[in-house]
Amino acid sequence: MYKGLATHFGNALVTKQDNPLTDDQLMQVAPSIFAQGKHDSRSDRYTYIPTIEVLNGLRKEGFQPFMAVQSRSRIEGKQEFTKHMLRLRHENQINGDEANEIILINSHDGTSSYQMLAGVFRFVCQNGMICGDTVEDIRVPHRGNIVDNVIDAAYTIIDGFDAASESMETMKSTTLALPEAEAFAIAALSLKYDDVDKAPVAAARLLDARRYNDRNGEDKNTLWGSFNRVQENLIRGGQRGYSATGKRVSTRPVQAIDTNVKLNKALWILADSMAKMKQGNFELQ
Repeated sequence: MYKGLATHFGNALVTKQDNPLTDDQLMQVAPSIFAQGKHDSRSDRYTYIPTIEVLNGLRKEGFQPFMAVQSRSRIEGKQEFTKHMLRLRHENQINGDEANEIILINSHDGTSSYQMLAGVFRFVCQNGMICGDTVEDIRVPHRGNIVDNVIDAAYTIIDGFDAASESMETMKSTTLALPEAEAFAIAALSLKYDDVDKAPVAAARLLDARRYNDRNGEDKNTLWGSFNRVQENLIRGGQRGYSATGKRVSTRPVQAIDTNVKLNKALWILADSMAKMKQGNFELQ
């Protein structure tokens, strides 16, 4: 298990560990959680409630943060208000190889309302996934009783975990032949690169396993296994390949909070849709 890791995350700094993060640890990487007020660009209609007050309300309900990330800003005076993301787990939602998570996104510069999403954390590879459209996202605007509204939203997300778990179990029980796994990887690669033919690595490389269990474990030939390997390689980057000009390069990690969320959601939707097609239950919405 990982311990108190704080690293650069593209244009952000991220920390995550296997025990709940303390306020001191959060302050080191995400000071905007503790912002003393709203950014000057916000109007009087903007209700300012610091994220730490919302977090403390969630803590009282049994939710604890295990990961935090904050975007950087090149605009002078805006760094203390920029977008930040927390991944929280409820004390009753940690079990087995995965843990259900609530993802909280906010800012105090007008770039984000309070946004709540459902996620799944896979311990073996430290993958933090987002459950696509399986569980509805909830946005809480900066007005009214924000703390209570966010807590209500958290329990609404929890109510949707059964659907997320069902989707995950379907992926685990869905076997993929190699051509099917490669087709999944091609579709996933196109989510990150506009032209897959000019991507630094071939789609099949996204199926590379980074650890023994992913290469030889019981999920190696399942959709869930392919999904996890592809997600980790796309999000974390670091795979050696070649640029369009033939230069030796490494794939880049996904940098921004918004891009991370968008790509993670799209990957889950792709995997969930493929599972339904394999089960004969896919319908266009």
